[in-house]
Amino acid sequence: MSGAAPPPMQARRSEPEDRTPPRAYAALDLGTNNCRLLIASPTARGFRVLEAFSRIVRLGDGLAHTGRLDTAAMERALAALKICADRIRRRDTPHVRCVATQACRSAENGADFIARVEAETGLKLAIITPKEEARLSVAGCVALLDRDCDAALVIDVGGGSTELSWIDLGQLRFDPQRRPPHPARLPIKAWLSVPIGVVTLADRFPERDEGREAWYRAMVEEVKAVIASFDGARELEAAFREGRAHLIGTSGAITSLAGLHLGLPRYERAKVDGLWMTRQDCEAAAGKLMAMTSPQRAAQPCIGPDRADLVLAGAAILQAVQELWPCARVRVADRGLREGLLMSLMCKPPRRRRRSRRPGRVAAAGRPS
Repeated sequence: MSGAAPPPMQARRSEPEDRTPPRAYAALDLGTNNCRLLIASPTARGFRVLEAFSRIVRLGDGLAHTGRLDTAAMERALAALKICADRIRRRDTPHVRCVATQACRSAENGADFIARVEAETGLKLAIITPKEEARLSVAGCVALLDRDCDAALVIDVGGGSTELSWIDLGQLRFDPQRRPPHPARLPIKAWLSVPIGVVTLADRFPERDEGREAWYRAMVEEVKAVIASFDGARELEAAFREGRAHLIGTSGAITSLAGLHLGLPRYERAKVDGLWMTRQDCEAAAGKLMAMTSPQRAAQPCIGPDRADLVLAGAAILQAVQELWPCARVRVADRGLREGLLMSLMCKPPRRRRRSRRPGRVAAAGRPS
C-alpha cells in the first residue's frame, strides 16, 4: 500500500517543439510558517512546473502571545518575497495570484505588512478567508482522492491554522478530458477552520524532557476539544465509520512524517506525494519522533532544523483528527494551496446562468432582472 505511485501533476507526453515560450502562471502562498512560489504552464490535464521556491520564514513567530507580526519575522518574509518577485519578473509571468493566510489574517499589523510588501516588492498579496483557503487546498489535492471511496477528509495543517474539508466523492465529476472540476464546483459538504497550527500549538505547549507522553497528549486533546463540537459533516459520519472514507494530509509536518516512515536518506517528493499510510504507520512515526531529542530530529534528512520543533505538533494535530474521524488510510500530499491557486487561475470561471427576459418584462426598481 505504501508503495503506491502518486498520480502525475502534469502531462507526461512529449509535445512538439515550439519556440514560443509557454504561457506562465504564478501562485504565491505566504503562510504562518512558509513562503512558497510555484510557476507553471498549463497542459491538457493539469500543468507543468517551470519553477518552484519554498522557504521557511516563520512569519507567525510570537504572534500567539503578542497579537502582532514580529519585526524579525517580517524581515525574513520580505527577504523571501523579494526572491519570489524577482523570479516572477524574470519569467515575465502575466498571470499571478499571491495570497496570505492566518498570520496576516489575525495580526493587528497584518494589513500594514501587506502594504509594505507591495511597496517594497510590487507583489499584491490578498488575505484570503479560511473558507477560500480550505477550498483551494482541496482543489490542489483533487488528483489524490480515491474515487472508489464515498467520502474523504482533507486536512491542511498550516503554521497558524488547520483547515478541514469533508468531500462527498459520489458527487465528484471530471469532464470527458479527465480534467478536474473548477475549484468553485468541488463537492465540499462541510469545512472547518481551526485557529491552531504547528507554530501556534508549539508556542502554546513548549517542549519538555520530562513527562513527554503527557505533553504530547495535551496537544492532541487541545486540538480535539476545538474540533469535536463541529457537527456540520454528520451526514458523512457513516462512510468513515464503515470504512468507506479516507483522509488526505497536506502539510510540511505530514510529509516529514511520511519521509521518516519511509526511512528516506533525503527528501524525495516523488516518493512522498501520493503515499498511502495506515493510521498505525502514522502513530509509529510519531512514536519515533517522541523518542528523539530536538537535535536528533533536526538531523533527520526529511525534517531538518527548521521543522525540528514543529513536527510533533503536526503529528498531534493529525492524530487528533484521526481519533475524531477514524479511518484506516491517510494519503500524504506534497501539494495543496499553491496548486489550487494555479488551477483557479488556469480554469475558466464557471458560467453563471443568465435568466432570459421575457418580451415586455420590466425589471423592478432597484432590483436586477
